[in-house]
Amino acid sequence: MRKLIAALVVLLATTQLQAQNLQLHYDLGHTLNSNLSGRPSVTTTIEMFKPDKWGSTFFFADIDYYHDGVAGAYWEIAREISIGPAKQWAAHVEYNGGASSSQYNNQSTRFQHAFLAGPAWNWHSADFSRTLSLQAMYKYYFKGQNPWNHTFNSFQATAVWSVQMAKGLFTFSGFADCWYNPDVQGKWILLSEPQLWVNLNRLKGMDDVNLSLGTEIELSNNFVWNDHGQNNRFYAIPTLAAKWTF
Repeated sequence: MRKLIAALVVLLATTQLQAQNLQLHYDLGHTLNSNLSGRPSVTTTIEMFKPDKWGSTFFFADIDYYHDGVAGAYWEIAREISIGPAKQWAAHVEYNGGASSSQYNNQSTRFQHAFLAGPAWNWHSADFSRTLSLQAMYKYYFKGQNPWNHTFNSFQATAVWSVQMAKGLFTFSGFADCWYNPDVQGKWILLSEPQLWVNLNRLKGMDDVNLSLGTEIELSNNFVWNDHGQNNRFYAIPTLAAKWTF
């Protein structure tokens, strides 16, 4: 499971809003697709977003689990510096990295870590019920531990969105990434993770219950590795999810 950048990432640095949440996802990939039997079934995600007078900082960490322990971890951290009096534009820098293990041979593999930098354009409606961020970034892959993880230059385009519906009872949010990789079929990887949440604190008498229930669907092409060591096809993998916002 990849990132879900919190919707508040696109808020302007002049706001005082910040968000921290913990998510639990039960992944249905191994149930719905026989080629993904080795896929971890549980993921926890922690996210933090904090604006300041210069811009904002965001990070998240995913931890995947097999039935007998941790399967791997992945994290991203991003910093934006606001540009211009309206602060709608920003300079964006980011780091991605992590590690995973196999339940079959207990061998671990470090993900090929990457550095990204480029401009970001952030928009929101007057009441912040709708937000959108667009990013166009240079991406550099560092040499990995495996011979096939060579250094190369890349480009990534990212869109992040959030829509609050029914006075905040429902949240539709997510991201879409598309980046260049010369080693995959077609040389481009597509990954999107739309989420739909029901926010229980919007129900009468549940104001202090900051629990959301919902789902995430991982839509990917040339990204997910199956049991045969292939990552050359499209997958749509749903989860059952819960989120607590602090």
